[in-house]
Parts: sequence; C-alpha cells; structure tokens
Amino acid sequence: MNNKQQLPWDNPRFHNWIAVVRAEKAVVKALGQALAPLGLKIAQLDVLMNLYRHPGTSQHDLARRLLVGRSNITMLLPQLEEQDLLRREGDPNDRRVMRLYLTEKGEALLMKALEVYTGLIDRVMAQSTPSQCQALGEHMRRIIDELERD
Repeated sequence: MNNKQQLPWDNPRFHNWIAVVRAEKAVVKALGQALAPLGLKIAQLDVLMNLYRHPGTSQHDLARRLLVGRSNITMLLPQLEEQDLLRREGDPNDRRVMRLYLTEKGEALLMKALEVYTGLIDRVMAQSTPSQCQALGEHMRRIIDELERD
C-alpha cells in the first residue's frame, strides 16, 4: 500500500464490521459453552430445531436450510440417530429419499436446549431497546440480502 491509500482500520465501517464479527464469535462461544452440559453442539441444535419446525424434511432440504453441504449433514445424522434423537424413514413416494423426524428423546432435549438458547438471546438482546433490536434485525437481513445476490 502506498502512503496515500487509506488503511482499512482507519475506516469507521471497518471498526463497526469488526464489532459485528466479534459479537457473532462471542455468541457462538457462549452458546457452545451453554449447550455443552446437555451434550449438544450448535450444529446438532440447528438440526434438531429444523426437524422440529419441519418434520419429515429430507436430508437434502435440511442441508439447504442449514446452508451446508449434504456431506456435512450425512456426517451429523448418524451421531444423532445413535443417540436416539432422530429417526430416518423412507419416503413412500420416492425410495431414494429419507425423511427425518425427531424422536421423543430428541424433542425433550431440544426443549431443554431452547431454554438455554432463548436465555442467551434474551441476555444479549436486552442490551438494546425493542426498537433498536428491531432495527438491528432489519439491518442484518439487508446485509444477508446483499450478500446472497452474488
């Protein structure tokens, strides 16, 4: 860089972006620690939440919802199945498709995890007024929309 070119850390947008990234990392770390006593990782919680909201979803659709590759889901599902947290059933209309459902044990664990998760969300979002919280969410959705245009 030449002396006349502005460095990124001199830009207020850069400072604010770093704050967003650090906040996300802090939330991920705190959530991971809070879920550990339940024997859950964040990726597993994501799977359980999605299966609760969309019972019978296919592995392909689950991967798409979680924004991960099918290979990631393929590695996660056997662990959750061994723990009796989910079950796979063949689709009667398409034998190539496996449908995913929470077990009773999976749903019970999810309810405990959601208490932990919502407690963390409440703690973090209490740093903002309701209108600030709404504005933050709207702003983050605009960022997502911008980045998904590519």
